[in-house]
Amino acid sequence: MSGRFARSVCTAALMAGAASLALPAPLSAAAPGEPPERSRPSRQSVGSLLSRLQSLYRKAEEATEAYNATEEKLKVQQQRVDELNDELATARVALTGSRDAAGRLAREQYQGMSGTLAPYVSVFLSSDPQQALDSGHRIQRAAGQRAATVGRLAKGEKYASDVAARARVALNEQQVLAARQKRQRDAVRKRLGEVEKMLASLTGTQLAEVQRLEQKNIGEAQRTLLSSGRLSGSSRPSASGGRAIAYAFRQFGKPYVWGAEGPDSFDCSGLTSQAWAHAGDTIPRTSQEQWRTLPRVPLNELRPGDLVIYFEGATHVALYIGHGLVMQAPRPGGTVKVSPIAANPLLGAVRPDADEEPLRRYVPPPMPDGALSGSDTGYGSAEAPSRA
Repeated sequence: MSGRFARSVCTAALMAGAASLALPAPLSAAAPGEPPERSRPSRQSVGSLLSRLQSLYRKAEEATEAYNATEEKLKVQQQRVDELNDELATARVALTGSRDAAGRLAREQYQGMSGTLAPYVSVFLSSDPQQALDSGHRIQRAAGQRAATVGRLAKGEKYASDVAARARVALNEQQVLAARQKRQRDAVRKRLGEVEKMLASLTGTQLAEVQRLEQKNIGEAQRTLLSSGRLSGSSRPSASGGRAIAYAFRQFGKPYVWGAEGPDSFDCSGLTSQAWAHAGDTIPRTSQEQWRTLPRVPLNELRPGDLVIYFEGATHVALYIGHGLVMQAPRPGGTVKVSPIAANPLLGAVRPDADEEPLRRYVPPPMPDGALSGSDTGYGSAEAPSRA
């Protein structure tokens, strides 16, 4: 480990809530000529404000992850619709060929019936037994070909009808998912609007007090976790985990945007899923699916590259980078940054690379300037670019 990285992470791990988690200046001080800010709020009122804001952010993230899950289902369904449309087009081409063959058969039968004697009558009246036998074989083959043509036509019509029915069902399911996605998108915007409305109602003093209280709570939670000895796992990732961490570090400072998975912005699970995709492993898109499907690992076996899941509903996720720190896209108004692992209530951890051994030697990426400073709260703004 580089000396610079070791000093930085030890500072953050042992003194979270102090210099490594320094707070920014108040965000909305009154402009000249405006009425003075309200008096310093009591600790009880600050705690209530913080609790309310955290609740709003959690609801916004829950709505975001629900939107993300539907978006993934919609992608799969779109692929299914496209496959069925291709299959239906192929079936219709084959059906056209069968119908053409059936048409030729009908014309041949009509032409045969217009003669003075039907072919099978000519066979029986022939004076040459061998010629009659050969003609009989030809008639039998022709009859078999006609039967096969009729059979292919009937089978083709049924197959095309079945594919068309499946395509209609798939399209209906796609439309249902699209409508659900629109409702969920509106729900996200509503939740973010509630956060923005509350932030706009606070004074600069109140915002600063809320930030200080939250950072104090994070610092206390971090110290409690570290002193418990629960983070005694390996400090070395697997080769894949190392690549995931390197990718996450390159995204430092990019804004949180709900529903985003790069390259210019991310939400929490967008960052972790893309980090592991660039490491060579495809993992589920949402934090809930990451928690549900990936192998779980106890905190005392945590190693860099593992995913740390937060909140009872598994609605937030971060990438563990070692020494009690995670890289995360925190929430609206924030940017991709390094945070204490206890920045949010822990649910557990999962390991995308459970079948890989840790590296024998690992040098972490250089810690970006300012990675350990600033607020995890993202109270500057809840506003996010609109999504179609």
